[in-house]
Amino acid sequence: MRTMGRVAVVLKIYPEDVSTDLSGLVEDIKKTLPPGFNLEMWELEPVAFSINILRVLVTMPENTEGGTEPLERLLASVRGVSQVEVEYVTRAPE
Repeated sequence: MRTMGRVAVVLKIYPEDVSTDLSGLVEDIKKTLPPGFNLEMWELEPVAFSINILRVLVTMPENTEGGTEPLERLLASVRGVSQVEVEYVTRAPE
């Protein structure tokens, strides 16, 4: 029996303010993700003038209705998040 496939989604998450605690934002994101969605890793990405954004890798079920759109909406609803942008999507290794 074949298990359900997974996809890996790399997203850029822009904070609402330069003073937003990005480590705290990561914890809030982890709490927000539904079952089957996992925050695998994250890093700070410098943009300009001491401004950082979060770059996160989330794995999720391949057959999620609506693709990455529900994930984007969910992350955009987290307090402290200004904007969410999908960088790329690929199959996750099994």
